[in-house]
Amino acid sequence: MRLAKHLAHAGIASRRASEVLIREGRVSIDGKIVTDPARDVDGSERIAFDDELLTPLSGKRVVYAVHKPAGVVSTAHDTHGRAKVTDLVESDHRLYPVGRLDADSTGLILLTDDGDLAQKLTHPSYEVPKTYRVKVRELPVSEGSLRRMREGLVLEDGRTAPANVRQTRPGILEITIHEGKKHQVKRMCEAIGHPVVSLTRIAIGPLRLGDLAVGGVRRLSAAEVQRLRDAAEQEHPPAG
Repeated sequence: MRLAKHLAHAGIASRRASEVLIREGRVSIDGKIVTDPARDVDGSERIAFDDELLTPLSGKRVVYAVHKPAGVVSTAHDTHGRAKVTDLVESDHRLYPVGRLDADSTGLILLTDDGDLAQKLTHPSYEVPKTYRVKVRELPVSEGSLRRMREGLVLEDGRTAPANVRQTRPGILEITIHEGKKHQVKRMCEAIGHPVVSLTRIAIGPLRLGDLAVGGVRRLSAAEVQRLRDAAEQEHPPAG
């Protein structure tokens, strides 16, 4: 396995970001700095990132569900000293967020050290649906506007795929998408003339936020993790 892929599977960063970290000289193998992302490793080596040894890939992976509060950033590192979603979880594992939620948004976000699962849940090609509860201005939203979202909207970076949208009560929408366009839900609502007041992610694939309190954390069971993995593979079956 290439070193960059090993780091991604160990939960350090995406494969592309891991390549950058390696070139920056932040990774060592058996005590020696390595700058070639294509270096082959088999997992038996002592591989360290920023002088901290990585958990062997054979080690047990963990996945946590977190109800992210507003004002907390969805990152493992922040140069501005802001509260991070990783601060909410006490774990011996090096965790990183699966995908992003804006700082002012709330709801379900996953933290894990399983790079393979994170890739499947976030890459647009796997089309894992995410569901949001959105409060908008200028209520109620007309059926015509809802239909536009269901059919797909033209944004500055292209047309969105059809979304599942319903208005649970005036000005409260439940929107399910499977794309990864930046700020997509907010921009979709802006495009129909209903700016977002608040946004909460309530589901990722088959996993729902449920009654997990704001700021709350729970470790997913093996069955829940497998259902997430199955959902991704059902949408995007492995080649071969």
